[in-house]
Amino acid sequence: MNEERYLAEVDLAWCPGCGNFAIRKSLARALAQLDLPPHKVVLVTGIGQAAKIAHYVNANGFNGLHGRTVAAAAGIKLARPDLTVIAESGDGDLYGEGGNHLLHNIRRNVDLTVIAHDNRVYGLTKGQASPTAPRGYRTRAQPAGSPSAALKPLALAVALDAPFVAQAFSGEIERTADVIAQAIRHKGFSLVNVLHPCPTWNRIQTFAWYWERLVHLEERGHDPSDRAAAFAVATGSGEEIPIGVVYRTDRPTFADGHPVLAGDPLGLRALPAPNEVRPLLAEFA
Repeated sequence: MNEERYLAEVDLAWCPGCGNFAIRKSLARALAQLDLPPHKVVLVTGIGQAAKIAHYVNANGFNGLHGRTVAAAAGIKLARPDLTVIAESGDGDLYGEGGNHLLHNIRRNVDLTVIAHDNRVYGLTKGQASPTAPRGYRTRAQPAGSPSAALKPLALAVALDAPFVAQAFSGEIERTADVIAQAIRHKGFSLVNVLHPCPTWNRIQTFAWYWERLVHLEERGHDPSDRAAAFAVATGSGEEIPIGVVYRTDRPTFADGHPVLAGDPLGLRALPAPNEVRPLLAEFA
């Protein structure tokens, strides 16, 4: 299938060399691989450099508030389960401001695909350390180094029994596209953490730095159905960076257990007539 139909013909406002370019291409390739009609895809983002991708892909786009990406995506998916809903934003937006929404939507198992652009910095607001930055990471805002330990999103997702947990690297467009396609196909909450360099603000985790540390899980014989093995991979020392599907399982989604969501999509149901609503409102008068 032609991935070009998903790439909007607009100027891209990312810095030269940014990994976001490759992630955009990987997403388009995944959508083409699945042959998803652009009008049946909703790309939900928050605020930040990564969040600009909603304007750069030919699909329905929704820019939410900073940190509310997953919440907005969950609302759209619950109202229109017939659509493919992808929440995509940066590590600050999803793991910092949006950490609470991420946690509870994994717990609820809303049928979403979440793609995190993880460059370990807040790229839009001049490079502050993000939640995934290692302890001691120095920035202009933290000249003495970040005092906090790095969040491990893969470990968090496995601990919460997210049905699909994976990690990719922007330098591997084809592998990243394949992982994203698997995540979209898998029913339930899917998290894909995509590592990528920030050539402007992060001069430590460069392309060369990543290439020296990448380990492809399928080549190691990793079994993603083994939760204990997945957790061991997700909590590794950081000397090796796992790439591929970390964990995969099946469990009922939020919609499966909610009677109101049975039947036609909420967003397509006819609105009740005013005379049907007035008695209900009167009970609260």
